[in-house]
Parts: sequence; C-alpha cells; structure tokens
Amino acid sequence: MSFVADVLFPYASSCLERYLEQHQDEAEIKSLLQGVEMAWKEDVHPEAIALLEAQGQDSPIGIKAVAQYLKQLIARDIKLTELKDLQGRIWRSGYASGEIVAPLFHDVAEALNRWHDAGLTLAVYSSGSVPAQQLLYGHCQAGDFRPLFQHWFDTKTGIKQAKESYLMIAKSMGTAPSDVLFISDALQELEAADAAGMKTLFSDREGNPARDAGRFARISDYSGLNPGDGF
Repeated sequence: MSFVADVLFPYASSCLERYLEQHQDEAEIKSLLQGVEMAWKEDVHPEAIALLEAQGQDSPIGIKAVAQYLKQLIARDIKLTELKDLQGRIWRSGYASGEIVAPLFHDVAEALNRWHDAGLTLAVYSSGSVPAQQLLYGHCQAGDFRPLFQHWFDTKTGIKQAKESYLMIAKSMGTAPSDVLFISDALQELEAADAAGMKTLFSDREGNPARDAGRFARISDYSGLNPGDGF
C-alpha cells in the first residue's frame, strides 16, 4: 500500500500534465480525454463543480484543466477507468526508465514460484488496470513475475465489492468459485467473494490502512500457505 500511495500515485500525478501535452494528438489519448471530460461534467462533487465553473461555460477545456481534475480524482481516491488507463501509461514509462521498481514482501516471491510449480492457476484482480498490474509484476526487485500468472482482472470485469464480479472471474478462469482462494485486505471485497462461493483470506500486512479482518481468517505471511490447505 505504501508503494502505491507514496510512489506510484505521486509519480503519475506529477507527470500527468506533461504526459497529456506530449500525447494529446494520439487517437487513444483523445478518446481517454473525451471520457474524462464527460465524467467531469457529470461529477456532482463540489470540488469538481467549482473547478469546471472556473473554466467558463463557453471556454474549451484545456490539458492543464483536465490534469487538475484528474489530480483531484486521485486525491479523492476516485477510480475512474480513464484515469487508471492514463496512470498505467505513465507508470509504463517510469518502469521502462528504471525510475520505478516494485517491492514485494519478503515471502511473496518464493510463494508465487512455489504455487506456480505446484500447478496452481494464479490470477490478479485489482482496481488498477491490467496493464498497470503487469507493469508492477514485471518490474519487481526480485525479477519478472508475469509468466507465473494466467489471468488478469480489473474493474472492467466489475466492481470489487460486487458478488457478480467474482462469479464472472471464476467463469473466466473455467472453474467453480469454490475452487478459488481470494486474498484481499478489504472486507467488502471478501464479503463479495465469499457470497460468490469463493474461499477467502484477509491479508494483514504492515502499512495497510485497514487491519480489521472481521469474520475472515487472516494471513500475514505466505510461507506456510500450501495447495490443499483447508483455508
């Protein structure tokens, strides 16, 4: 969480305006900008309304203003799909230049390799876009872990607090929900996965903003988590 909050988000925020200026003529970026403007005009948050009114009703919305709105969304922790896409593109350049290297908890690299070697199907489900997920796992201090994962899911599958999202994930993976173990640090996500029939564990790590596991079993180290465990 600290890597996301203290490294990735600030990096993307600091590069937003420059990145948009450099790529605004590209078709994909134009489409993303249109999506951001539409979301902005429908945003009823007082800060969004005030920022839009400051632009003037008849004035075109420029790159600087869009960047300001996107930074506002980051500060409000709003997971707009277009913002996630743009953040992923900016992070890609940061990873490629070596400015960003993703950390892993000490037990994770060994566990991922062990689970993969044991024949488990590994998947990621994150509010961050699939490209952003792949960038993170592809540029870890312990190496490139992308080949270990068979499936990648983001909010295009559905919101993480909805039972239906987890049913869709199981279907996409070609397995029954009861054969899936979902690990998360968010109670609402675990509730939704549990409602879908998945096995669940609460991830309790130093630095996480919420550490209340509720009714769910917790885990803070993957070293002892093996295939066939009853969870």
